Amino acid sequence: MQKTQLTYLTGKCLASMPGGADDFFNQTLIYVCAHSNDGAMGFIINKKIKEFSFADLAFQLPISPLKDMHSIALYRGGPLEKIRGFVLHSTEYVKKDTMLINEDVAISSSIDIISDIAFGIGPKENLIALGYTSWAPQQLENEIKNNSWLIITPDTELVFKTKDEKKWQKAIEESGIDINRLSLSSGNA
Repeated sequence: MQKTQLTYLTGKCLASMPGGADDFFNQTLIYVCAHSNDGAMGFIINKKIKEFSFADLAFQLPISPLKDMHSIALYRGGPLEKIRGFVLHSTEYVKKDTMLINEDVAISSSIDIISDIAFGIGPKENLIALGYTSWAPQQLENEIKNNSWLIITPDTELVFKTKDEKKWQKAIEESGIDINRLSLSSGNA
């Protein structure tokens, strides 16, 4: 019997499956920033925060930007450390704390990137997430086996430019799977 090679999901998206047990993740699209034998971490990229704005964040830091901050959205990155900020962004902007995920997407978490975005000199494409989603070793793999997530290979259009209310549906459609024909229960052959 040949040993199955583990395929890591760094740089992939997870689309929640219909009928999932957790309402928090209903119709979410998560960008996976890190996945290894130690677990996984990612950010929900299609759920904006309505109770707290970028202007509120800038005021708390404090940053006095030159541009209108009301057009900059904040996202509910996940249920963990909801006050911790991360920026998923394009790779033309790289600083010493930047972690490259692939050739198109990077992540930074310093106050410098928030300030640069506020002053209009940050990365061309960016998504600011407060909080994150995390899985213990083998937890994500088990959730995938139990039909909780559909794995999607995203492009930057889906991550940064698609309207939030359309991201989940577009990801499902681009996978080529008819969501209406999926079984909501899992099994083993």
